[in-house]
Amino acid sequence: MTPKREKNLQFSGANRYVLDPELAGIVNISMTLEMPLLLKGEPGTGKTMLAHAIAENLGMPLMVLNVKSSMKLIEALYQYDTLTRLNDSRFGDSKRDVSDIDAYIKMGKIGQAFTADTRTVLLIDEIDKADTDFQDDMLDVLDQMQFDIIETDQTVKARHRPVIIITSNAKKDLSDPFLGRCNFHHIAFPDPKMMRKIISVHFPDIDNSLAQHAIDSFYTLREVEGVEKKPATRELINWIRALNADKDFRAKDLVKGAVPFLGVLFKKSPDYEKVQTLSPRRRFF
Repeated sequence: MTPKREKNLQFSGANRYVLDPELAGIVNISMTLEMPLLLKGEPGTGKTMLAHAIAENLGMPLMVLNVKSSMKLIEALYQYDTLTRLNDSRFGDSKRDVSDIDAYIKMGKIGQAFTADTRTVLLIDEIDKADTDFQDDMLDVLDQMQFDIIETDQTVKARHRPVIIITSNAKKDLSDPFLGRCNFHHIAFPDPKMMRKIISVHFPDIDNSLAQHAIDSFYTLREVEGVEKKPATRELINWIRALNADKDFRAKDLVKGAVPFLGVLFKKSPDYEKVQTLSPRRRFF
């Protein structure tokens, strides 16, 4: 069975996702060409959230495969629960027929996307954590839109071709064959102008002075030399939430060098301590 071909859909953004035209273009051409879209960029650039935004905008279910370093491809396809079947056969108190192996097959995230009744968005998150064999074998499955269940000698074929988004934090090089079978887009960290748009989406009623001074302070702190984990967009949003929640805080305090709730921005002790030594005029608390 050939996966059902869907009408050309156009992704145009979502309520809480600020989309630039170049990114919208590569998403839409990837859907048209039915190719996976590989997204690279540092954490906090919106790679994962893009898949959520596509699912929201196009009204599709979202399947998320969080890749682990020890993961085997079969786990992403299906799992055969041998232990439960063994216990059921030993104790005989199960309502399942132990001779029916299908009853003990559970689909993994890729399997769920293939067997879903409607077209889905399949997010394969942080593919660079996996080894090369996992990466290449997974793309073989996604190219063919099918895989075999060894225990039942059945072939699972995709009912609908998913919209496939793959993210990488560039911690490990991906193989040339892998790269050759994907479309690619690098999401740069937002510049202050784009970040202002993002903040406006999350805080439509925010005081202009607070927004501007918080963004200025945020980018200054990101430039501290030697910081291992720079604060990302998520940290800035949470930091502004914290500032808004503090009734005693005023935007002018940021101008004076105050940086409250530093632990919202920096989550590693060495980074936290390093930033505290940034400038004698700054007050961290």
